[in-house]
Amino acid sequence: MTTLTQPTVSKIIDRLFAEADAAEARRSADFSRAGRAADRNDYLRYYARLKDQPLPVSRDTGRLLYMLARAVRARNIVEFGTSFGISTLHLAAALRDNGGGRLIGSEFEPSKIKRARENLAAGGLSDLVDIREGDALQTLARDLPDAIDFVLLDGAKMLYSRILSLLEGRLRSGALIVADNADHSPDYLARVRSLAGGYLSVPFADDVELSMRF
Repeated sequence: MTTLTQPTVSKIIDRLFAEADAAEARRSADFSRAGRAADRNDYLRYYARLKDQPLPVSRDTGRLLYMLARAVRARNIVEFGTSFGISTLHLAAALRDNGGGRLIGSEFEPSKIKRARENLAAGGLSDLVDIREGDALQTLARDLPDAIDFVLLDGAKMLYSRILSLLEGRLRSGALIVADNADHSPDYLARVRSLAGGYLSVPFADDVELSMRF
């Protein structure tokens, strides 16, 4: 049995996905349209309005994250956009089963960080995770490991390329980058799909871009 499938962790994940499904059903279409109109200048305000929304990866993407992090034997993971910690639980479970490591997350909404830390503590995975509070353009610009094995981009889509720039010099050869809903970030897609940029990249499923650093 893996850490991911142990009842302690799997029950938390099931509960969080159920809560996320219920929250999605309550979210208004008008609010979603307002989100698509957000630009680089108001992303903090927009995501502050979503402080009570889980904004999770899909169930399939969660399992994909675990499998990929295990496959590359990741020890150093960076996550942009922690929210309530659903993806964080999957990645931390992979670290546990890889023998340990460190996941650095970034989330600017304090109430979400509190919830995420509670979920990680309940799953017995807190010792593997450092969630940094604040704008990721600042929190992910310092104190990073020399070699990053795995990156999840699942925060403000308009920042994907800028976050990648912060991390790029530390990505080891063969490092994987998973970008959720990357179709909302055309500049990011153009960058990782260009061989001149140093990546191999493919769309995966309906809403994920999977990239590998040369």
